[in-house]
Amino acid sequence: MVYRVFVEKRQGLAQEAESLCGELRNFLGLTDLTGVRMLNRYDAEGLTAEVFDRAVRTVFSEPQLDVTYTELPAGGDACFAVEYLPGQFDQRADSAAQCIQLMAGGERPVIRSARVYILSGSLTAEDIAAVKKYVINPVEAREAAQDKPVTLAMRCALPTDVETLTGFRDMEDPALTDFIAARGLAMDLDDIRFCRDYFRTEQRDPTVTEIRMIDTYWSDHCRHTTFLTTIDGVKFEDPCLAAAWDSYEETRRRLGRTKPRNLMDIATLAGKYLRAAGKLQKLDESEEINACTVKMTVSLDGRDEDWLLLFKNETHNHPTEIEPFGGAATCIGGAIRDPLSGRSYVYAAMRVTGAADPTRPVSETIPGKLPQRRIVQTAAAGYSSYGNQIGLATGMVDELYHPGYAAKRMEIGAVIAAAPAENVRRACPDAGDAVILLGGRTGRDGIGGATGSSKAHTAHSVETCGAEVQKGNAPEERKLQRLFRNAKATRLIKRLFRNGEACRLIKRCNDFGAGGVSVAIGELADGLEIDLDAVPRKYDGLDGTELAISESQERMAVVVDARDVTRFLALAESENLEATVVAHVTDTPRLVMHWNGHRVVDLSREFLNSNGAEKHISIAPAAPETYQPVIPVGFADGCRSLVSDLNVCSRRGLSERFDSTIGAGTVLMPFGGRKQKTPIQAMVQKVSVEHGDTDTCSFMSWGYNPYLSEKSPFHGAYLAVVESVTKLIATGAAFEDVYLTFQEYFEKPGHDPRRWGQPLAALLGAFRAQMELGIAAIGGKDSMSGSFESLDVPPTLVSFAVTTGRVSDVVTNDIKTAGHRLIRLCPEIGKDGLPVPESLLSVWNTATGMMRAGKVYAAYTPTFGGIVEAVYKMCIGNGLSFAFDNCLTLTDLFGFSVGTLLLEVDADTDVPGACTVGTVTDDGRMVWRGETVELADLDALYEGRLESVFPMQAGETAPAPDTVSAPGRKPAAPAVACATPRVLIPVFPGTNCEYDSARAVRAAGAEADIFVVNNLTADGIARSVETFADKLKQSQIVFIPGGFSGGDEPDGSGKFIMAFLRNAAIREGVGDLLDKRNGLMCGICNGFQALIKLGLVPFGRILDTDVNCPTLTFNRIARHQSKLVRIRVSSNTSPWLAGTQIGDIYTVPVSHGEGRFLASDAMLHTLLANGQIATQYVDADGQATMDIQYNPNGSAWAIEGITSPDGRVIGKMGHTERVGKGLYRNVPGETDMKMFESAVRYLQNQ
Repeated sequence: MVYRVFVEKRQGLAQEAESLCGELRNFLGLTDLTGVRMLNRYDAEGLTAEVFDRAVRTVFSEPQLDVTYTELPAGGDACFAVEYLPGQFDQRADSAAQCIQLMAGGERPVIRSARVYILSGSLTAEDIAAVKKYVINPVEAREAAQDKPVTLAMRCALPTDVETLTGFRDMEDPALTDFIAARGLAMDLDDIRFCRDYFRTEQRDPTVTEIRMIDTYWSDHCRHTTFLTTIDGVKFEDPCLAAAWDSYEETRRRLGRTKPRNLMDIATLAGKYLRAAGKLQKLDESEEINACTVKMTVSLDGRDEDWLLLFKNETHNHPTEIEPFGGAATCIGGAIRDPLSGRSYVYAAMRVTGAADPTRPVSETIPGKLPQRRIVQTAAAGYSSYGNQIGLATGMVDELYHPGYAAKRMEIGAVIAAAPAENVRRACPDAGDAVILLGGRTGRDGIGGATGSSKAHTAHSVETCGAEVQKGNAPEERKLQRLFRNAKATRLIKRLFRNGEACRLIKRCNDFGAGGVSVAIGELADGLEIDLDAVPRKYDGLDGTELAISESQERMAVVVDARDVTRFLALAESENLEATVVAHVTDTPRLVMHWNGHRVVDLSREFLNSNGAEKHISIAPAAPETYQPVIPVGFADGCRSLVSDLNVCSRRGLSERFDSTIGAGTVLMPFGGRKQKTPIQAMVQKVSVEHGDTDTCSFMSWGYNPYLSEKSPFHGAYLAVVESVTKLIATGAAFEDVYLTFQEYFEKPGHDPRRWGQPLAALLGAFRAQMELGIAAIGGKDSMSGSFESLDVPPTLVSFAVTTGRVSDVVTNDIKTAGHRLIRLCPEIGKDGLPVPESLLSVWNTATGMMRAGKVYAAYTPTFGGIVEAVYKMCIGNGLSFAFDNCLTLTDLFGFSVGTLLLEVDADTDVPGACTVGTVTDDGRMVWRGETVELADLDALYEGRLESVFPMQAGETAPAPDTVSAPGRKPAAPAVACATPRVLIPVFPGTNCEYDSARAVRAAGAEADIFVVNNLTADGIARSVETFADKLKQSQIVFIPGGFSGGDEPDGSGKFIMAFLRNAAIREGVGDLLDKRNGLMCGICNGFQALIKLGLVPFGRILDTDVNCPTLTFNRIARHQSKLVRIRVSSNTSPWLAGTQIGDIYTVPVSHGEGRFLASDAMLHTLLANGQIATQYVDADGQATMDIQYNPNGSAWAIEGITSPDGRVIGKMGHTERVGKGLYRNVPGETDMKMFESAVRYLQNQ
């Protein structure tokens, strides 16, 4: 039987519906629309009526927040429902099913979800159609039927065979051309002709699986066919480009290089030359290609260790263009898996994107395109959702705006990872070895993604490319990270990540991205026999072709010795991760796939590795044009125009939705100064270590200007390299062991010599920069399909620069003190418009020397807006102002200054060759030659430009609550003192703070016991309940860490944890811990959400909550908030806060989407009277506030944390566990509340 329920937010909490109503009225112009209601509809099958009723109260809804209906409520003037397309991953439904299984036991029920929209107003049929078009993306969703189905079972015909393309060998060119079009292939006529000739030698016709697989294998995305096209000749119009080509040719001669000339050769030749010259001694090379890998020395607890640093950049331009959420989410998911497969732990990410103007009206959207506003908002939500869930610190987020990106969005994710060198061993697979598929199951999502991303697109692409978009499931990929970090697993798998003994099991590893099984497994060894029937499926009905090329995410393929398979599968199961043997290595160099009793693929390795027919092109690059930024006629008006420019204005509303502090290794917050407004220029994280402490950190920065590059791709690429490295220098890094990786993104070149000239010119510019500066691009990613009908993306070569250093070397970007002087160091510019290399190196070295001598307080390098932009951004972090030196001209102030460094120094510091920019002031004005502009005016423009797209405000600020100080009663001492308390840390699907939590309690002197809850099967759940209940008896503290249990679904946080802890045996164990043994419990962020919904705070026991109980709900700003906040201790009688004093103020990280504390007035006064209000959010003056800049979620009475009546259970939103030496150096404040030390002392009865 199918059960149905509708769930709607209570009045006053329906922020999503109110926001959508505003968008439809303001951006679609539907002024007659008076209201929007949004309801979640759940259909459930495979459970009893009793279980369904319980699920309605505890899984599908929360009594404090939601209203439920058994029938669709009356009202409104139009109504429709939206559901995911069949086969698309629905995290809401999936998490609901898992929660119900945890709650009730038994088999997992089937759940389907839909979103119901009820519109009110005098709306025409055209108006309603416009709303549907706005909220339904046909790539992923469709309008749903209103009737309740009889069953939720997917009915599908089970395929029995795949098509053999009879007559393919006999096709000539006209038939082959028609064949390409009919099958929607990415390969061209030369390639398909090459295939035909191969199958003639095989004396058989191919299967459709083979053709689709070959199309994927040889796609530009997988095999860089454009970059590998042979260049037959080049005709130059400019001597600068010609000279760079001559230098390239000379370098080839020096290396004795005889391979064909192509874009790939130009992109990699500088690295080969510098390697041969002995300048890349730390480069780590192997047959496996996972990510850029270099050797480094890590100082760990005072001793030096050999480690590997890995970094990678990835794009998902095409998927994000047509389905922004899924495309952006799987962009970062794919970027993570590359270094993950290289046996490293990924700990930091950077996001750089490109779009057209998102503030333009929806009515100006290009036909066949999604509105830019929707793309940028939904892509940001997708990337941040995935990165936040998986537990990756996104240290830097920026978005470029250029009209050309209307052709196709640019979505780049770049990541940093590390591993001890001794943990990484790479070996060649041998015949008989097993290939194990780990992680997610296979569905129809992502089929054709590799080929789709290799094509130019048209107005019909959104309608036809739905299956090409991969769907992300971050909690599943988190399991992969956990397995590869598991100490027991690492003994068997060559210490895939950081801890444990050297392992001897995995010989090779590959992630699942473009091409699915055919590429991820197909690349592991020359000879393979793949059993497609063994590949786990999301649902029935997939044929052999779909199983072979589906790009379903969160999967990894590993090669292990056959004798270790059983042990490896057991280890995977212990991490709640599905693992299946799907292939074996053979000694025959052929790729063979079996399905349903048929051999559907049987291809020679030589043929596959040919990458298709050899391509040839002659190129004629255009002569560079000069780029000149617009110089204003007046200073004040120029400043106003500049700060409101899309490429200069604040990105804080965009960046703050990305978790920047998870991992407790963030050295620089994305925005610095006491006001947290100065944007950083390089991402800096401590290298992630699980045990001990390190002062070794990684730096990553980027450089690129689309307006410069569209005039001259050559200059744009050269200066992108300069900009990326100068940003490292401005952040305190030295110009030592700097490495590059490039992101190339160009229009579809076709056979046009002029269009080919753009990537050629850019790569020659980058080649020259590498050769002159002595640094190499050791990796990169090319995307050569940036075209939509007649519109093209700007020539794009983004340079990412990476190095390592010490935390103590880091220099922040925010100006510190009024009275200081700002100086600039400028390189000499040559006649070709580029910095003279010797001069540039001198600037970098001079700046670094001054920094190491302690003479520099802050540094910045100008980018889009020249010196004025740089100075303004340096000032706003600490609310300072500036008087420019009158000797500077408007061209000096607003002109292009790549390679220049601005340094804050003492007023009397003298630096030979440096020019004075001006003096830091505190009068709130920017001044030049008598012209004055108020900083308050600039701030309004700067932060207001994108406010409608990426808001930083949340409506009117409510009156400030009282700042309370209310001691409570002292709790009873523990029943038995414990010298080393044991802390039980449960890990649920979606938990991501367990390592930070364990590290914090270990540092406090406790023993951390991380326990992974297994919910793969009903038996796994039963065993997890039994084991957890036993561990409770041996523990003195339960610490529920942060994360996104179940992806914070269905439509609310903590439900996964709550379902598990309500089990009778666990409920009894928690009661025993708190009531009989006087133990402690703590929940931070997601853990707090679970504690309050269980009743453990504020009531001190697990109970069934009702509408009168306090709870946590979505932030008032209606998005995730990640930043540092100030919290004040209101009561310190809890054992957790015994190390603080009432009135103490701490600066702590927050990162949550549901942190708004709600309670009735009566409950609030009860909490105050009992001393249960632990902490409040406070402003710069230490006063409780409702200002969104300080109270990030709009919590009632500015409450950040509360306790149980006796204080032994605490729940708080701020991540107090994210502490350590050298963190958050660009934001002042005390970060360590000594919470865990206080808890340990209490249990030691001290």
